[in-house]
Amino acid sequence: MNENLFASFAAPTILGLPAAVLIILFPPLLVPTSKHLINNRLITTQQWLIQLTSKQMMTMHNTKGRTWSLMLVSLIIFIATTNLLGLLPHSFTPTTQLSMNLAMAIPLWAGTVVMGFRFKTKNALAHFLPQGTPTPLIPMLIIIETISLFIQPMALAVRLTANITAGHLLMHLIGSATLALSTISLPSTLIIFTILILLTVLEIAVALIQAYVFTLLVSLYLHDNT
Repeated sequence: MNENLFASFAAPTILGLPAAVLIILFPPLLVPTSKHLINNRLITTQQWLIQLTSKQMMTMHNTKGRTWSLMLVSLIIFIATTNLLGLLPHSFTPTTQLSMNLAMAIPLWAGTVVMGFRFKTKNALAHFLPQGTPTPLIPMLIIIETISLFIQPMALAVRLTANITAGHLLMHLIGSATLALSTISLPSTLIIFTILILLTVLEIAVALIQAYVFTLLVSLYLHDNT
C-alpha cells in the first residue's frame, strides 16, 4: 500500500541502462506474418482488420493522401499493441510518456502541414483568416488560428497520455483496495474485484479506441492538407 502510484510509469532500466527502446521495438514482433499461399485463421483475421481499418481511414483521401496508408496502418497497430501490452502486470506502457507521444505527434503533424503549404498553399493560408471576417478582428483571428494550428500535436499527445495514464491509475487504486479488503470483508472484496474485471475490459476497449482516435485525427489533418 505504500507503493508510489506513479512508480509503474517510470522508465525501466536493465543494468542501469534504459530499456524503453527495447520495449518500444517489442510490439511489432507480436504481429504475425506469413509467406504461405494459404494463411491460417489468425493471419486472415489480422489482414481483414487491417484492410477494414485502412479502407475506413483512406476512403476520404485523394491519391496523395493515400500514399500515407502504410504509415497510418503501422501507426495504429503500434499504438494498439503498445497499449494492450501495458495492461499486463508489471509491464511498462510507453504511451503513458508524454515525450514519446509528442515524438509521434509532432513529425506526423508537421508532415501534413508541410504538404498543405506545398500542394494547397492558398487553402492552407486561407485557414488563418475565415472569409467575411471584419477588418478590426483580422489580427486577432490570425493569432488565434495560428495558436490553434500549433496546438494540434500537443492535443494529440496529451489526449493519448491522459487517457492511458488515467486508466492505469484507476486500475492500480482499485487493485490496491481489493487487496486491502481481502482480509476484512469477503463480500466487499468480491464486489470490488468484479468492478476491477469490468474496468479491465473497459481499458482494453480504451486502448484500442485511443489508437484509432490518434490515427484518425492524423488522417483528418492529412485530409485537410492534401
